[in-house]
Amino acid sequence: MAHDLNKALTGISGILVTPYGPDGDIAPQKLEPIIDRALAAGVHIPVVNGNTGEFYALTTNEACTMVREVVQMVGKRAPVLAGIGRGIRDACKLAEVTADAGADALMIHQPPDPFVSPRGTVDYVKAVSSASGGLPIMLYLRNDLIGTDNIRRLCDIEGVKGVKWATPNPLKLASAIAACDPSIVWVGGLAEVWAPPLYAVGARGFTSGLINVWPERSMAIHAALEAGKFDEANALIADMKIFEDVRAEELNGTNVTGVKAALLALGNDCGPTRPPSAWPLTESQQSSLEAFLKNNGLK
Repeated sequence: MAHDLNKALTGISGILVTPYGPDGDIAPQKLEPIIDRALAAGVHIPVVNGNTGEFYALTTNEACTMVREVVQMVGKRAPVLAGIGRGIRDACKLAEVTADAGADALMIHQPPDPFVSPRGTVDYVKAVSSASGGLPIMLYLRNDLIGTDNIRRLCDIEGVKGVKWATPNPLKLASAIAACDPSIVWVGGLAEVWAPPLYAVGARGFTSGLINVWPERSMAIHAALEAGKFDEANALIADMKIFEDVRAEELNGTNVTGVKAALLALGNDCGPTRPPSAWPLTESQQSSLEAFLKNNGLK
């Protein structure tokens, strides 16, 4: 059965963790129960090699293995979005492997190189697209300082279907939406907490690390936003905000730590995070996390 990629992208992009075994090596098989629960809850599009998957802590070979394994575990149940990034040669290698693995689309991380130019980024995206054989592309925008005109130039690249908008600037998002082709899909890239204000200016769907732990809540928030019930969505978000608050501490350095600590507390040991992410949570952070799990009936 062919999947409607546009519809899936306006749902929840569930950013999967990357599990590690006792030896510190990747252990993809540990994802199986997490993926099964997320898909059973209705999560629309699993994402491998995203930031919650510690993409920048993985070697390119590890990222290649993760996309192969996740595509196999998901099977035909949902489309798979796969993160692509780093230096151009690594990015093109990963794009080629991703296409061969059977992923449905690429999520191209905005290059973190200290000398990124907007026009060089256009060349980067075109090269990655070519290496993949033309898979559909979602741009992952974490820095809107490149300006609306350059965002439009990126969106005009053949094969770009949309943007995961990961900056807390709804008015700049509104300007970008107005400037670009109306077929572009704009997805809230800052998880549940920022979904309502981004929805208010035209985004649809959102990314989520919560789905590793509590996919049912993510789905309820999405349903409320799709129905235009912002009060209901905000109430649902308020009950899980402490989880996102823990993840945002230490300059966002506990972002993945919070997810993996919650999984560990729930009996899904996916290993620690890799440095420079913080591990483990501090005593106060762990106490807040335990309270969140208990108060919401997760533990």
